[in-house]
Parts: sequence; structure tokens; C-alpha cells
Amino acid sequence: MSRIVECVPNFSEGRHKEVIEAIANAIASTDGVSLLDVDPGPSTNRTVYTFVGSPESVVEGAMNGARAASQLIDMTRHHGEHPRMGALDVCPFIPVRGVTEEDCIQCANEFGKQLAEELGVPVYLYGKAAKEEKRVKLPSIRAGEYEGLEEKLKDPVWQPDFGPADFIPSWGATATGCRKFLIAWNVNLLATKEQAHRVALNLREQGRGPNEPGRLKCVQGIGWWLEEANMAQISMNLTDFDITPLHTAYEEACKDAKELNLPVVGSQVVGLVPLQAIMMAAEFYMEKDNLFLVEEDQKVRLAIDRLGLNSLGPFNPKERIIEYMIRGEDEPGPLASTSVFNFIKNVGARSPAPGGGSVSACVAAMGAALGAMVAFMTYGKRQYEQLDSKMRQLIPPLYATMNDLIPFIDKDTTAFNDYMAACKLPKGTPEEQAVRDQAMQGGLKKAIQVPLAVMQTANRVWGQLQELAQCGNFTTMSDLQVGARSLETGVWGAYHNVMINLRDIKDEQYKQKITAEAEAEVQKAQEGKEAVLKIISERKE
Repeated sequence: MSRIVECVPNFSEGRHKEVIEAIANAIASTDGVSLLDVDPGPSTNRTVYTFVGSPESVVEGAMNGARAASQLIDMTRHHGEHPRMGALDVCPFIPVRGVTEEDCIQCANEFGKQLAEELGVPVYLYGKAAKEEKRVKLPSIRAGEYEGLEEKLKDPVWQPDFGPADFIPSWGATATGCRKFLIAWNVNLLATKEQAHRVALNLREQGRGPNEPGRLKCVQGIGWWLEEANMAQISMNLTDFDITPLHTAYEEACKDAKELNLPVVGSQVVGLVPLQAIMMAAEFYMEKDNLFLVEEDQKVRLAIDRLGLNSLGPFNPKERIIEYMIRGEDEPGPLASTSVFNFIKNVGARSPAPGGGSVSACVAAMGAALGAMVAFMTYGKRQYEQLDSKMRQLIPPLYATMNDLIPFIDKDTTAFNDYMAACKLPKGTPEEQAVRDQAMQGGLKKAIQVPLAVMQTANRVWGQLQELAQCGNFTTMSDLQVGARSLETGVWGAYHNVMINLRDIKDEQYKQKITAEAEAEVQKAQEGKEAVLKIISERKE
């Protein structure tokens, strides 16, 4: 799995296109970096850049952006609605895939050290990288902003973590750190700046001070005026959307606005948003309005509509949801993406792969798909409308199992990569032979996990198939019979893939454990299939 870190530097320039583009080009030209988004704000006079890459690449990308900014931004002339203290105001590193928070803390330290040494500017560590409790929250570091920085740097309590405690008028200071995915987000109000700020004070965790905290945890907020849209905004940072999700913040903002007779006219994401946050909003509104949606794109569309994310410009999920922009490894593999014709031709070619393992995963996925089809063909039909609530329960697990099985079509083909690589290791000495043997055994164990996972995944839905056999659309029962047999065949094929690979495993304890698990799974599939077929054969419509 590739190691991906997200970096979201905020530069204090949002009005001059040539400066914004120069910084973007400096970042994008970095080897190993993918620049995903550039989001300038004229009123805030601030641009948020979002890019991803390996830990080493994103540090260099951030440095390249900072180098460009040092030549182009002069903080002595900067004014804007957003709080700030430097030309590169803040530069967080966020773990995305294959990396830990510790990796991102190291990125922040490396970047901070390099920035201070090369540009001679003060740098503070915040968030997970902070070395003192009072520096964990960015607003604490940024208190006083650029205008108060010269005096702040004289205070021994606020000495920077890197660089001189000197005031650099053209630059100011920079904060860098590690954090969870922060959602920068604005709720639009047809109101005054002061009214928007009043709602922000009600909502943000800090509230109006220690004696009057706000209602929402892990939320920072401020009210400001958006000149280019002729409206006010409640600008919020959701620092942990698991604690306060998008929809919660939106509903609470709407509640307070309604009490003040202020119209809410949608919201605006700044930068990118995680898919999970959008899905959480969709699930909330589905439950609230008793809606039934299964497909991801429909849920995304619902969340966009309910949160009003198109209000100030098109919200294109492919350009705004981070997973959609870095989806490379999650895309269906070449086998799952090819046509049925080409898949069959590939299976029938003079090559060991794709073979029985990939076919087993494909057949199992088809079995789950037929179950989902039968449920969909029952749902919403007047003849079976009394079963709508039951179908709402049965469809999601069948649909999810179908989708979960699809990647195994390709995973089975690539499962032996580690084993084949181990076979090529040198074996000229006893030490080399021992290393090779250990690597081959590890490769085999990894390969065994794929068909075992196919069995476990396919077996999740026998209960749903049996319920469908009892009450599903009678005209689709032949489809369900094929589905049950396909699912069981997929499990049966995966079982034999497990067993044939176990022959070369030397760890007897491991071999016994996996054999027992595989035999239990294949028995479960056989019993599930027989139960479905029996119910259908005895059913009279």
C-alpha cells in the first residue's frame, strides 16, 4: 500500500491571481506530489492549497510553496477577514493512507526545522506535534495575530519551536503540526457580519469565553462578511467531524438562525472533505426523512442537496471529496473492470492467472448480486408494498457484500506476488536459504488469506437470502436459486484454493487453525444453500 500524507498549507494571499498561481506551480512541480485543490478567498485574502504525496514529497512540496511565498507575499500590506499571523499562516500534515500520526508529526518537525533554517523565520508546532499543552490549539498560538506578533515574540513563554524569536515583518510566523482531517466550512446567511458572529459564538466550543462555552465540541467559529457574494458567513473549522459532524453543525446553525429570523442559504466547503463526513450527513437525512438509498453516488447527491453545498458554486464530488481524488488503489482492478467477454477469454488463456480463485470470487459476487436484484425487484412494487420495510433491511447487506467481493477478483490474482518474489531470493548459503524459506512461508500465508476472506464475506448473507426465499417477488425465485448456488459455488471454490495452498505450509498449528476455519465456512455455505433451495421448493404463490 502506498504511503499518503495530505498537506493543507494556508497562505495569506487570496486576491492576486499571479501570486496564487505561482505558489500552486511551485507545489505542483514537486516530484511525487499531486496538487488536488486550490481554494482562494478574496474577502479572507487567503488561499488554501491541498496536496498529497509520500511523507518526504509533501515536506518538499510545502517548502517549495514557502520559498515562492517568501518572494511574493508581504505581510506588512496584508488585510483580510481571516485571522492570520504569517505569509504561510499554517501548514498541517494529515495521515491519509499507510501512515500514522507519528509519521505526520515527523513531517511537521522536519518541515518546521527546514523552514526556519532556510528562510530564517519563527515556526511553532501545534496540534498533535505540539510540545506544550498551551500550543495544541492553533487559535492560542495565533492570538494577537500578525499585528501582535512582535510583542508576543518577546515573551519567553512564546518562544518559537524553530527559528529565531525575531519579528520578520514581511513574513510573520508559521504554525505547523499534525491533526486529524479538518473540515473548513462556511454556512451562508443573508444577515450582517455581527449576526453571523453571534451565531458562531453560540456554536463554537470556545463560546464567548471560559464562563460561557458554546454548544459544539471540536468546532472553531467566527462570523464574517463575504463581499463577493454580498452575504455573511458563519465560518467554522470542524477539527473532529466524528464528534461534531457536518450535519450537526449545519442543523444547529439553522436552529439559531431561525430564532433570529435569519435565512440560511446553503453552505460552502473550503478545500476538500472526507467521504465519510458526506456519508454521515446522508445517513442523518435519510433517517430524518425516512428515505431509502443504497448507492453511494445517490447518498452523496442527497448530502449535497440538504447541506446546500452548491449554493456558491458547483460542488463536484470528484473535485471536492478527497477519496475520489486519490482513489487509485481503490478503483476496481483490471479483471473486475474488464468486460465479461474479456474476462472469460483471460480465464481461458494459456496462463495460470486468472484462475479458479478469481472465478470463485466473481461467482460469489454474482450470487450476492442476484440476491440484491431479487430484493430490489420486490421493493416498491404495489403487490409487495407490505414488504417495503423488510426490503429496506435486506438490500443494504446484500448490496454491500456484492461490492465487497468484487475486489477479490483481482486480489486473488495478485495474492501470490509476495510468494513469487520470495522464490527469487538468493539461496546460496544456509542463511540465505533460511531467509528465503521464511519469506516464502509468509507469502503463502498472505495468499491464503484472500480465498479465506472470500468465504467469510460471501457467508454473511445466507440469512438475508433465506428471508427473500420466504417472501420475495415470486417471479424472481429462479434468480434466487441461481444466486444461492452461485454463492455456495464461490465459497466451495475458495475453500479448495485455501486447502491447496495449505499443503506447503510448514507451521502445523497454523495449518490446523486455517483448515478448521475453512471447513466451517464451506459447511455454512452448503447448509445455507440447501435452506434457501428448500424454502423455495416448498413455497406456493
